[in-house]
Amino acid sequence: MDLFGRDEPTDGIALFVDGPNMLRDEFDVDLDDIREATAAKDRLATARLYVDEHATPGLIQAAEARGFEVIVTSGDVDVKLSVDATRFATEGRAETVAIASRDTDFKPVLEVANSYGLSTLAIAPASHGRSDALRNAATESLTLDEGEG
Repeated sequence: MDLFGRDEPTDGIALFVDGPNMLRDEFDVDLDDIREATAAKDRLATARLYVDEHATPGLIQAAEARGFEVIVTSGDVDVKLSVDATRFATEGRAETVAIASRDTDFKPVLEVANSYGLSTLAIAPASHGRSDALRNAATESLTLDEGEG
């Protein structure tokens, strides 16, 4: 029995994408890039895209068509994404917690997941948009314009 009282651990990757920080024109990253890079590591237990209220209906529709659950928040997405990812970690709902962002604010999420014995993955949009703090907090990192890091 594992730490969470289950006979078998939950497997797969819980992918949490910070839309406003990842889907910028300057990075030329699309949702397929993020999903494919993550799915190459393990199966996806969940794939969530967090956007603010300014997200276009086209972006939301495209994300849903690619298998993402879209979470629309008012204002900054950081708090909702952090709470959801931390909850996944503390409930052991995936083997790996992946955060796709360049925002250092998510470092505590990775640290909590690590403390629960989960693997963590920091996904950066590009080398010039990478957070070294996220990269250093994660057990593994990936930069989309370079491949694995």
